[in-house]
Amino acid sequence: MRQGKVYSRRDFMKRSAGSTFGAAAAASLWGTSSAWAAANDTVRVAVIGINGMGQNHIASYSALKNVQVAALCDVDENLFEGVIKRHFTDKGRPRPKTYTDVRKLLQDKDIDAVSIVTPNHWHSLAAIWAIQAGKHVSVEKPCCHNFFEGQQLVKAAKKYNVIVQDGAEQRSNPCGQSMAEFLHSGKLGEVYLAKGLCYKWRDTIRHTPDEPVPAGVHYDLWLGPASKRPFSRNRFHYNWHWNWEYGNGDMGNQGVHEMDVARWGLGVKLPTRVCAMGGHFMFDDDQNTPNTLMAMFEFGNESGGGDKKKILQFETRHWISNREDAMWIKGSADTRTGYMISADNTVGNLFYGSQGYMAKTVSNWQAYMGSKREPGATGKGEGNHYQNYITAIRQADPKEYNKNIEEGFYSCALIHLGNISYRLGRSLDFDPVAQRFVNDDEANAMLRREYRKPFVVLDEI
Repeated sequence: MRQGKVYSRRDFMKRSAGSTFGAAAAASLWGTSSAWAAANDTVRVAVIGINGMGQNHIASYSALKNVQVAALCDVDENLFEGVIKRHFTDKGRPRPKTYTDVRKLLQDKDIDAVSIVTPNHWHSLAAIWAIQAGKHVSVEKPCCHNFFEGQQLVKAAKKYNVIVQDGAEQRSNPCGQSMAEFLHSGKLGEVYLAKGLCYKWRDTIRHTPDEPVPAGVHYDLWLGPASKRPFSRNRFHYNWHWNWEYGNGDMGNQGVHEMDVARWGLGVKLPTRVCAMGGHFMFDDDQNTPNTLMAMFEFGNESGGGDKKKILQFETRHWISNREDAMWIKGSADTRTGYMISADNTVGNLFYGSQGYMAKTVSNWQAYMGSKREPGATGKGEGNHYQNYITAIRQADPKEYNKNIEEGFYSCALIHLGNISYRLGRSLDFDPVAQRFVNDDEANAMLRREYRKPFVVLDEI
């Protein structure tokens, strides 16, 4: 795998010409998508990380026309046969190649694009390596495990001529797009406050002991950039979310979607001030991220009234506190709530403007206008994030399309800044231009991690 090289258009076409993707794919990136019509336009995708959400990716790509999931990569070999049977051989699809080391996968010239569904601490590193290897990249949320990684991922997406998609799926939904148009056009007046809610019913993870690495698990590869430590099941499949070494808590898990929507609708990028508090309540277990967290972000707003600022409020809650009394978000006792409510969870967004407020779910939004909160405009609709990625590979200009990964970084940045404030136990001033905390070496040191060689996100991209 080649790293640190800028590919010219000629380089890219040479690299592409040897694969099924072909020179037509390289041509399409510069606006001649009709070239695909005269060639085998099958896009060969590799899914990296096949536990949990990885299987959603496999199923979603497999359902698309002229797309083949041609390879799977995971550090747990025990997953391969069951996943291959369920998604490939039982459905009459060709058996994919399998890899345990992402570096070897990225050397496979038959692979055109990758979809990264690893634990968070691998997201940016795998994405940057794939970009440098000339692969198109879709990276799950959050696109970075820390602030520095997000900066480096944005640099790589700007430098190399491949498509890079952020995992903020609601950006692909007509619902989200019409929401943003409504808010940004001033139809709710001056939008001064956005709220994101992530109330998920999560039980204790209890304690699990350190133990020998299970057969078939390539644990050193799983750890990757993280520090060396013994294997424990609470630091492996899924429960890694609740450990700072690998995850970012629920604000960086489910919450990243609602954070992105809140920031998008509010029309802001990076804050000038952040304050977060919360804790890991009720349970004595292995979790070290908070299960309850309240974060506030302040942004400048020169065109606004009053104090010339906007506020983004984010709240993560767990367990019995998940169910919120729906009365407080209703226009009247007979108005249906605008939140996404399941049997156990309340997840969604609110926007407050000078002319009304809006409630939003994944697939619907409703505005309530005036002091009487009368129902106003609405929007709805879900898109196909996976299809958007494939369409971008065939048609989009990377320099334009890859602006979405920068938007993804800004939303993830809020998560990281909020978590830093929580972990330090104090409010912080931030310079959005310098992208550093103001006169705070302790906080700035937390913008990146110490990397375990050779799994390093480099300063030079």
